[in-house]
Amino acid sequence: MPKRYKVGIIGCGIGKSHMEEGYFPHVDKYEVAVLCDLDEVRLNAVADEFGVKTRTRLSDEVMAMEDIDIIDICTPPATHTKLILQALAAGKHVVCEKPLTGSLAEVDEVRRAEQTAKGVLMPIFQYRYGEGVAQARHIIESGLAGKPYAGTAETFWKRTADYYDNPWRGRWATELGGVLMTHAIHLHDMLTYLMGPVERVFARTATRVNAIEVEDCVSASLLMQNGALVSATCTLGSQEEISRLRLAFENVTFESVHSAYSPGDGPWQIIPANEEIGLKIAELVKEMPSIGRRFNGQMAAFYETLEKGERPPVTSDDAHRSLELLTAIYHSNDTNSDVALPITQAHPKYKSWRP
Repeated sequence: MPKRYKVGIIGCGIGKSHMEEGYFPHVDKYEVAVLCDLDEVRLNAVADEFGVKTRTRLSDEVMAMEDIDIIDICTPPATHTKLILQALAAGKHVVCEKPLTGSLAEVDEVRRAEQTAKGVLMPIFQYRYGEGVAQARHIIESGLAGKPYAGTAETFWKRTADYYDNPWRGRWATELGGVLMTHAIHLHDMLTYLMGPVERVFARTATRVNAIEVEDCVSASLLMQNGALVSATCTLGSQEEISRLRLAFENVTFESVHSAYSPGDGPWQIIPANEEIGLKIAELVKEMPSIGRRFNGQMAAFYETLEKGERPPVTSDDAHRSLELLTAIYHSNDTNSDVALPITQAHPKYKSWRP
């Protein structure tokens, strides 16, 4: 019989979305058995709403529960590495919100722990899931899209002072970064998911919108390993919130929907070079199975890999690639230089990108 995995969620902020969108639509696959949060009022409110009986304010108690199969970490960024290592040491499977860790050195520490762990680790990158991004990925992987030329990635969101009226947001020590870390990291992962790894970066960052420590505006020029040129821009001062990818290939141009928090949804604009290419694309995507969006799709894919004993659909290698790009952007801004990837252990920001 297929296994039904018991989940313990630590952090009831975004953890609530993991439940509502990710686990509860798959009640045959998952049971959220325990919730943990330092804020007892929020903990009880969320637990009552979703009918979760077991609740605690201590993450150690969740780690020690023998019947829990998966620890889902939804805490502020600076706490992630410690909780991941603790959960892996306890023999659990681990799901962790972005950013996975607070440095490339910490990602490598986590990857070493994975090598001997009983459980597996899946970082959260839910923007990869949706009909639009799935079709684009399938067309690109088939070779039909042809040579990649150029692209744009825009994260134009809005955050005001009220958002930062919080003990951990907007601070290097606790949030670990600004718009790059907490907001644009999703679209930038989607970019590399479709266009491949980054080779070189030149970037500028600034704090222009709110009175915070971290950046809230970024402009970056990327050279991809495949030769394509990409511009990535993000701000938290946009009066209309959108997330947008536009990618130009030899045989097709893709443009995502503009929904700020679900740009992977369909339908994307898929503009073929000619009628013949259009017919081939239509035939290619016609038989594609449906895919869940956001957390729904990622948790469904995670379950399949758990049952088959395969690597998770999103891995710590993906998180490393994401944080390597972020590190390069910060270093380019700080040094006013063109930065080559990969970022090695000898790099001055390998152990931390924070000032």
